[in-house]
Amino acid sequence: MRRASWFTRYLRTQTFTNGINLIHHSYMYTTLIESDELPFIIDRPNTVIFDCRHELTDSEYGINSYNKGHIPNAIFASMDNSLSQKTNGKNGRHPLPELSAFTSWLGVCGVTQSTQVIAYDDAGGAYASRLWLLLKWLSHDAVAVLNGGLQAWISQGGNLALDTPNQNSSETFEPEFRAILVDSDFILQHLDDEQTLVVDARSNDRFHGQNESIDPIAGHIPGAINRFFKDNLDSTGKFLAAKDLKKAFEAILGDNLEKTIIHQCGSGVTACHNLLAMEVAGIKNSKLYPGSWSEWISDPSRPISND
Repeated sequence: MRRASWFTRYLRTQTFTNGINLIHHSYMYTTLIESDELPFIIDRPNTVIFDCRHELTDSEYGINSYNKGHIPNAIFASMDNSLSQKTNGKNGRHPLPELSAFTSWLGVCGVTQSTQVIAYDDAGGAYASRLWLLLKWLSHDAVAVLNGGLQAWISQGGNLALDTPNQNSSETFEPEFRAILVDSDFILQHLDDEQTLVVDARSNDRFHGQNESIDPIAGHIPGAINRFFKDNLDSTGKFLAAKDLKKAFEAILGDNLEKTIIHQCGSGVTACHNLLAMEVAGIKNSKLYPGSWSEWISDPSRPISND
């Protein structure tokens, strides 16, 4: 009998972050994936990686950074063009992508219902979590954010590539919707609902209307509480451990854990980070208000608060 290679024998002795022996498993990553786990699936035909780098103040930052080097096999996912649709002044700064265009793009990129999708950025998951949420909305569970992002990949010795993968797949992505989105009318109807709580992911000063540098009107939705998305991260830019996230959310939510939690931010992007963090913590019942503050303030009849 032919003896297994030294590398195969080595893998059989190893367990990784998720405690699973990678030589035998077909594990589905549904929240986070670590940088030392990615090499074991990076070349699998059913793995598709997306580079979601973006900056709110520089629309070309993402693609320029991608062209200077990206994780091998990664496809660039533009926040403005792939993960959002055009704004009309009433639907927020980053409206959800038009569904048929988004699913067609996923198919061209080779994503099917059996694909393991990995999303990363260089901002602690602030933008990669948007793609994570979109796919969860479409009932695609096999999607995870690279914990620590590009920095973690590089720090553990991962190489960068310059080539652009072909995006000419003939695959078809068939979505099934989950009821995890709400609109402004829902928020208005539930402002005084004791079973609903809005969580704002913006910085504390923007939440209190003290330093609004992006949107034309300062403040927050009445009754909302604040959980700055960056508080989900440790000093290295990785998500806090599940137990620590659970403790943190329990502290701010208090007796509201059983309520319907609606996440929002400035434009429906970093709010997704809080949804992901709660999922990591094992806390359910979360929904997203995609239009968020930038949509909310587009109608002067909607109430605002600065307390």
